Amino acid sequence: MGAAIVVLINAKGGSGATTLALESARTLKRGTAAIALVDADLSGRRTLSVLLDAVRQFDQNRTLGVYSLIASNGITAVELTDSLDNAFALRPDEIDSLVDKLGQQHETIIVDAPAPFAGPIRPFMVRASRYVIVLEPNLLGTSAARTLIGDLAKFGVPLSRIWIVTNLRGGRAEISARELEKALGGTVIAEVPGKGDRNYARAIEIFAKRLASAPNEPPLSTLRASSSIMGSGGHTAPVSANGQSGSNGATSGAVADATVPTRQSNERRDRLKAEVHEAVTRRIDVVAASRAHTDGQKIAELRSQISEVTGQLLAEHSDVDTVEERAELQQEIIDELLGLGPLEDLMRDAAVSEIMVNGPNVIYVERGGRITLTDRRFNDERHLRTIIERIIAPLGRRIDESSPMVDARLPDGSRVNAIIEPLALDGSTLTIRRFGKKRLGMDDLVRFGSIVPEATALLRAMVEARLNVVVSGGTGSGKTTFLNIMSNYIPNHERIVTIEDAAELMLNQEHVVRLESRPANIEGRGAVIIRDLVKNSLRMRPDRIVVGECRSGEALDMLQAMNTGHDGSMTTLHANTPRDALARMETLVLMAGFDLPVRAIREQIASAVDAVVQIERMRDGSRKVTSITEVVGMEGDIVTMQELIRFQPKGVDANGKVLGEFQYTGVQPHYTNRFEEAGVDFDVRSLAKLQSAGTLW
Repeated sequence: MGAAIVVLINAKGGSGATTLALESARTLKRGTAAIALVDADLSGRRTLSVLLDAVRQFDQNRTLGVYSLIASNGITAVELTDSLDNAFALRPDEIDSLVDKLGQQHETIIVDAPAPFAGPIRPFMVRASRYVIVLEPNLLGTSAARTLIGDLAKFGVPLSRIWIVTNLRGGRAEISARELEKALGGTVIAEVPGKGDRNYARAIEIFAKRLASAPNEPPLSTLRASSSIMGSGGHTAPVSANGQSGSNGATSGAVADATVPTRQSNERRDRLKAEVHEAVTRRIDVVAASRAHTDGQKIAELRSQISEVTGQLLAEHSDVDTVEERAELQQEIIDELLGLGPLEDLMRDAAVSEIMVNGPNVIYVERGGRITLTDRRFNDERHLRTIIERIIAPLGRRIDESSPMVDARLPDGSRVNAIIEPLALDGSTLTIRRFGKKRLGMDDLVRFGSIVPEATALLRAMVEARLNVVVSGGTGSGKTTFLNIMSNYIPNHERIVTIEDAAELMLNQEHVVRLESRPANIEGRGAVIIRDLVKNSLRMRPDRIVVGECRSGEALDMLQAMNTGHDGSMTTLHANTPRDALARMETLVLMAGFDLPVRAIREQIASAVDAVVQIERMRDGSRKVTSITEVVGMEGDIVTMQELIRFQPKGVDANGKVLGEFQYTGVQPHYTNRFEEAGVDFDVRSLAKLQSAGTLW
């Protein structure tokens, strides 16, 4: 390969590596050099394509699950993925071939890699001549760079290949270049001032020339592809929301989560934190800090103010003898005052889908469908309770001994559940379910292998023909997400009322009324339950009613709504099979408090529910639609059903990924006449493709 590969890495989020990569590529291009610029950010942020003003060009050149390549002002620009979800479709062999092609046609390849420790970009990492760490010259930047250098060293990157660049970005240098080299051991090759500085252009030119001078060195034979901080399979290591790599990254699939930084916690450290924390609160308006969650500008001002004051206070303590410890303490105190304490960096990590706190000393997270134990912890039970209060207080909810459980949602849409002592025996328990920033569509589920196009066509016909659909599955199987996606098939002109305990549904239609239940106040009054909202929705002239989840007596009201002119309604419930779903609905109806005969309830169900979509979380963490079943009617006292499409597992591959095929059972859909009456175009012969082909995932 003729080209030298230079990988630019942010020491911590927002250090400016992407801008420097683009500016240096443009500078080198003016010198007629053949330059390739690679966006290896696998988190889904498309910063480089936005800066190039070429998002549409990338999208037009994109192949499913594969990188996109365009020419922009003489620079060959490559975008490996447009979303975190699509990153899972990248394969190392494809990237390896890409590196060969780029190397044959260019002199220098500049890789913007905020998260370098991911399997699919291993070919770039292995062949890189230099690894350029971009940081802001302050305590936090230095600490993050030290962690990153340590992670690179763990799998064979020598210090001789690591360069350092400081980027002021309008701020001031707290640490000089000489101090940085002494603290980190690497070489500072450039100091870039803010864009408004008259020396900015000259600094970029110097930086670009250093990149171009990088020697074309042989690949690192010592780079361990099997290392726990670099995935080797076809899955992508999840990426932190702030672009940090190494310490905040995590591998996916079968690779263990071994990248969480180790935090030393002892009596001296806790005492010091408490002392500085108290001193900061004396200098800064804590009330204003508590309100900062809803004011973005105030957050930035307070964060800057707290950072400055904390830095001053820590500098006065002689027992903090390392830059790294000082920076770590500074960040922890900022998180305590403005965020969720030890959960704050987990909330910034876009790869974390669930945070589970089992008492002050045990915190688990889910990444890529896998649950792992972190080393985060709270100081004590009181500390944990303080964070829980901070979460729910702005939402108008409360939690105490008289009301020890709470369901709520965060401003970003995350769902929160907390339960405290005496109900939680081992300390307060907090569960935060997070939802991706990108709104998924049915095409995304097809790409993930959760469903096949033939099945999506059937579901579209069911929704457009106003069939009543129940989405069934276990906890964490993706029922709400699927219901949200399926609702996209509802025509835009219809009036939809959504009803939930904690609002999660985000429908795309224009005419949507969102209702949310309310718990009782401190006097035990004022509660508004789901059942009350379902009853009230019938007076709101809805075309369709969507209930986030039926878990109690509201099932009876939902069935009555489905049977009284509100066809096309949808809901979810917990059940393991379609048959179990109807049995559970029968039980929920009995919870309404009416002494109804079982046969009458089953007749209501058979008349109201038209189809059950079963979803399952597989052993590898993936979610799949395992069955689409129609409710046909009654035979005696039994509700009759017929399965149309099923997922048939076929074992697992070498990486533990579940294999199988979607099959059409060959049964003629019972509601074909409903499709015709509604003018819905659906050809049942399309389902036969599944029976003959057996689509493999």
